[in-house]
Amino acid sequence: MPREIITLQVGQCGNQIGGEFWKQLCLEHGIAPNGLLKGAEDNDDNVNANINHQQRGRGGEGTGVTNSINPNFIDDRKDVFFYQSDDERYIPRALLIDLEPRVVNKLTVHGPYRDLFN
Repeated sequence: MPREIITLQVGQCGNQIGGEFWKQLCLEHGIAPNGLLKGAEDNDDNVNANINHQQRGRGGEGTGVTNSINPNFIDDRKDVFFYQSDDERYIPRALLIDLEPRVVNKLTVHGPYRDLFN
């Protein structure tokens, strides 16, 4: 049974806390600010395909198996909080809502994790 969590960030405070939340999740799951796995961002497409194949081959269950590209990170259930796009990027499952676009723009246009969001 797939488990997916969508975060809802509302207002200035919600979006600022949400930005820190996604930053921490990226650190915990080994995802770089551009949405790629750390250690795989400088490698070729064969390596990225290998990671994708390993993740699909484990039947969707978190096994605690270490990643062959970067053994410091454990293969875990990134798909709970992130959507993995066709180009191997992880995109947060999040809705950012605010009447004032300044805080949302700080996260999605000007911030260090701007390539994480679409």
